[in-house]
Amino acid sequence: MGNRQRVVIAGGGFAGYSAARRLSRLAKGAIEIVLVNPTDYFLYLPLLPEVAAGILDPRKVAVPLAGSLPGVRHLLASVDEVDAEARRVTCTDAEGGRRELRYDRLVIAVGSVNKLLPVPGVVEHAHGFRSIAEALYLRDHLIRQIELADAEDDPKERDARCTFVVVGAGYTGTEVAAQGQLLTADTAKRRPGLAGRPLRWLLVDKAPRILPELDERLSRTAHATLAGRGIDIRPGTTVEEATGDGVRLSDGEFVPTRSLIWCVGVRPDPLVESLGLPTAKGRLEVDEYLNVPGHPEIFAIGDAAAVPDLTRPGEHTAMTAQHATRQGKRAADNIAASYGHGERRPYEHHDLGFVVDLGGVKAAADPLGVPLSGVPAKVVARGYHLLAVPGGRTRIAGNWLLDAILPRQTVQLDLVRAAAVPLDQGTPDHPHDGAS
Repeated sequence: MGNRQRVVIAGGGFAGYSAARRLSRLAKGAIEIVLVNPTDYFLYLPLLPEVAAGILDPRKVAVPLAGSLPGVRHLLASVDEVDAEARRVTCTDAEGGRRELRYDRLVIAVGSVNKLLPVPGVVEHAHGFRSIAEALYLRDHLIRQIELADAEDDPKERDARCTFVVVGAGYTGTEVAAQGQLLTADTAKRRPGLAGRPLRWLLVDKAPRILPELDERLSRTAHATLAGRGIDIRPGTTVEEATGDGVRLSDGEFVPTRSLIWCVGVRPDPLVESLGLPTAKGRLEVDEYLNVPGHPEIFAIGDAAAVPDLTRPGEHTAMTAQHATRQGKRAADNIAASYGHGERRPYEHHDLGFVVDLGGVKAAADPLGVPLSGVPAKVVARGYHLLAVPGGRTRIAGNWLLDAILPRQTVQLDLVRAAAVPLDQGTPDHPHDGAS
């Protein structure tokens, strides 16, 4: 093993996992592949809102690295430093131990972290949504607020506990609001003290409409679906201050609430800036072959990389799971080409469309540019996820079937007592590579 060339892949999100999987199939043991990742699983992030809603068991969206990546050595650690001249990475393992790892090829796929805005009180009072732990925490929190409201004598306090504010109306925020509203409504129906009392959900974003990444027709469809359930959608609105009692919006309204859910977006992992290599908006600059200029042995992919979009000259590819997955595969092919197996090719990919699950039987999708809504979009959305997830498809489909025919279990699991990852934390407990 010591005589083989070593490829180190930093990060096991969509980009890193795809690169490791493809390269292991191409290499067939000829090179040593080391995946450095702080968890022992690949998280299929697009289905995380369904974990928070209690539809999916959290294990169903966590694909074990052991077994799904044959021939890949997994190091349970996070990359802290990269010495490009010495070709070494420094890591911190799961128990705080430090170690160095040499490489012959390096793939930087560290993903992204929570995007913060300079809003007073957000770090202290908002709930993030980036990991399994945070999804489980949010589920418990939502159910807990309904249960506490049911036992509350003060009407103002009861109303505050029945009010939920989601900031960020992109894919994640929209799906969290959609699934969360259905979960709390289902929970409240079983609490006699809340019979007939409406729950208040707000979805706010500074953008002029929700889901700005989607075609405007699909955005209108999603808006109508959520508004029809009573969700108060506030485009062109932001949070100016968060306190323990509520949030103050940019339109001047103070909303009493105990639930501020932060889904504003992501930014590249801070490791990228520490490398001392050229960046574009915090992402590592690479050429069309996914190589870092001046360092042909270093590749960067996913949210960490500013990849030229050959379909849109002058722009970079979006931070999405689609691009991350395909960049991982292309990086693996180009690494294999650097060892004489195959030919190096540039990265070029046209979006296949996007899907947004709106809970229940509702969804919005535009596969290959064809706009869909309602049940057809739901079928496409679930079909897409079953095809895209790299493992556990039967278990996921089984959970969906049970959710369709059995009442939801609205009980707290009490597994996570506090927010698992503070919003100002530099590294989440899993890499992230954007929306589906």
